[in-house]
Amino acid sequence: MECRIHEVTVNYVEHGSGVPLVALHGAGVDHREIEAAIEAVVPGGGYRRIYPDLPGMGHTTTGGLACKDDVVTLLGDLIDRLLDAPLLLLGHSYGAYVARGLAARRQDRVLGLALLCPVGERARKVPEPTVVRTDAEAYDELEPAQREGFDEYFVVRTRATARRYREHVVPGKALVDEVALGHIFAGWKIDVGSDSFPAPTLIVAGRRDSVAGYIDASDLLEPYPHSTLAVIEEAGHALMHERPELFASLFADWLNRACAGTRDNCR
Repeated sequence: MECRIHEVTVNYVEHGSGVPLVALHGAGVDHREIEAAIEAVVPGGGYRRIYPDLPGMGHTTTGGLACKDDVVTLLGDLIDRLLDAPLLLLGHSYGAYVARGLAARRQDRVLGLALLCPVGERARKVPEPTVVRTDAEAYDELEPAQREGFDEYFVVRTRATARRYREHVVPGKALVDEVALGHIFAGWKIDVGSDSFPAPTLIVAGRRDSVAGYIDASDLLEPYPHSTLAVIEEAGHALMHERPELFASLFADWLNRACAGTRDNCR
């Protein structure tokens, strides 16, 4: 599906009906990665899942966007165009940073916020790259040219994670507009507000995440006072692929907390 917002054409897909859940992917991919992760754990009914391609990635254009705050404004306008009900908001990596900006601007509409491997304005400290596990058959289904990218992203290297990478990460990598994205990323900082965010929040970080790390995630406990923080061992920046069962439990708990007291919105 496409939606024209000012000078930008936003591509998105959606599934199901019920309470809206908007999920934002990370940098350098498109909606297919976060879609695969969430569709594997979301309950079978009751949620309208919306997965946009972020500007400069997938099939979403950039128009006159000049910084990340412009991306937040664009997605806020997209939400206003598509939805007239309270929503759940989730983001992975760069998408989590954008989600924080959106939650600050649409605080009265966001039932719950989930931040997976969140990046921010800067990272204080990240662990050195390490490998948790490599199975003998991990690379059997990957083309030789795909192996370096897989190794850079995954610390758990199995046939299952390689399949996730090949099917849901690689296709989006080929569609990135590097020039446009570089222009947007030059204005890196996002205004995430100064007030605390009152809705139920989930913050999940990988202990072996050498991109975003896990130390900065603890700083989010103060501005998100109703948050659950989980630092997952044996997982890196791709933790929702590497530890899907544990992620599913945390995700289900977040949905229950976000819908508590507002069941009319979550049916």
